[in-house]
Amino acid sequence: MSRQPARWQRAIDRLGSLERATRPVADESRTALARRWAALPDHVRTPSQTLGRMAVGCEGTHGVFPRCNFTCTPCYHSADANRVRVDGAHTLAEVDRQMAYLASVRGPHAHAQLIGGEVSLLDPDDHAEALAIMRRHGREPMSFTHGDMDYSYLERLVLGPDGRPRFGRLSFAGHFDTTMRGRRGLRRPTSEAELNPYRQEFCDMFRRLRAEHGVKFFLAHNMTVTPRNVDEIPQVIRDCRSMGFNMLSFQPAAFVGDERRWREDYRSLDADTVWAKIEEGAGARLPYRVFQTGDERCNRSAFGYYLGERWFPVADDDPEDLAARDAFFTYLGGIHWGAPRALLVARLARVLAAHPHLAAIAGRWLARRVRQAGGVVAVVRALRRGELVPMTFVMHRFMHAEDVKPAWELCQRGETSDDPRIRETQERLQACFYAMAHPETGEIVPACVQHSVLDPAENAALVELLPLSRRRTVPQPASAPATAAAGKGELC
Repeated sequence: MSRQPARWQRAIDRLGSLERATRPVADESRTALARRWAALPDHVRTPSQTLGRMAVGCEGTHGVFPRCNFTCTPCYHSADANRVRVDGAHTLAEVDRQMAYLASVRGPHAHAQLIGGEVSLLDPDDHAEALAIMRRHGREPMSFTHGDMDYSYLERLVLGPDGRPRFGRLSFAGHFDTTMRGRRGLRRPTSEAELNPYRQEFCDMFRRLRAEHGVKFFLAHNMTVTPRNVDEIPQVIRDCRSMGFNMLSFQPAAFVGDERRWREDYRSLDADTVWAKIEEGAGARLPYRVFQTGDERCNRSAFGYYLGERWFPVADDDPEDLAARDAFFTYLGGIHWGAPRALLVARLARVLAAHPHLAAIAGRWLARRVRQAGGVVAVVRALRRGELVPMTFVMHRFMHAEDVKPAWELCQRGETSDDPRIRETQERLQACFYAMAHPETGEIVPACVQHSVLDPAENAALVELLPLSRRRTVPQPASAPATAAAGKGELC
């Protein structure tokens, strides 16, 4: 009996596998994007909308480690959060359960935040395994921290039992601002400038990690904005833009979480005022309507880069750039940019082969960017000096609990409020960019709903499941930046 047909079948199967692997967008991703677009309310289905066209949105964990060792004003977690012990087994089981559900409903790829209380309270091995679980479910994880940790923690996180790096790249978001209480060496900061040594030390730890172990990194800087520190935003941006961060994110405070920690009138912060301060610090107009992420009353983003002292957008709101953006959405929407490099190149090659006119569009876009930056010589000089720094500016506006609770109840009943403020809250919830999974109920809920409606009962149940030990433990001493060491040992 001839074995030739079997060989041919194996060859055909291999070609079929190669074809499926190099498809620019996986079928599952296309389905998830279409479902996401269909679920969006009409008012956000704009030409600039990224949800349902480029991505399904950002995801986050909840109830996995609600405890934190800071006492911030405000704090978005419920009053019971700090009565729950950090338990690695619980964290890993919940992360796995939530990520598996997200992957089943929202497609094979997304960005997800490992977030709850303070991530560095997790044992480094548990932290590492949580990141690995998220990646196994097709999620690109980012760990959220107040940044008050030592290099030894990062090294233990990165290195496996064999002493070799278990990750080639880490993403972290460090939160630094004057609303935070408990940082070693600076328990109660009185100005944003006082935090600069801590911001710089945070970035330097990752530079050291890359130098010693070859681990690349992406760092975001988060800042809670209140009426007290809003005017300090411009200087924070000027101070942080060359530290090592590639995203500067600002969150106007809201009346959410532990009401014992509310200190100011957070309703006085409007989006335009905060964004104007961000533009002042960037030294440029930030065209946030080029790429819309959900509802602009919740999110504003401007993607770009510093070339020396000047910031430039990757796309502006002129007709040529908008046409390039539309082509990007049409032909590259849904591509998994985090795929292995060879696979990504193969997928992009297939797109270009099918649509060769994209090469001309990309060429003209690049020429505009070079011209805008001062010409080829200026760009090459900046690249050689390491002066080209990608930088995205973001503003996330969380909503007040007293608005979210009635709005969510009405959404659950399929009703619309007659109150303009509650109706606006409903619209924003329906267009939410940042969501959390509840496999037990089959729901994916907006983060504002999680914090305003679901967290209190969830954390109360976790107190029963994971009670703190009665025996008080004393934290191990750790280093702080030399410039602030004199304050070490102060009480909150």
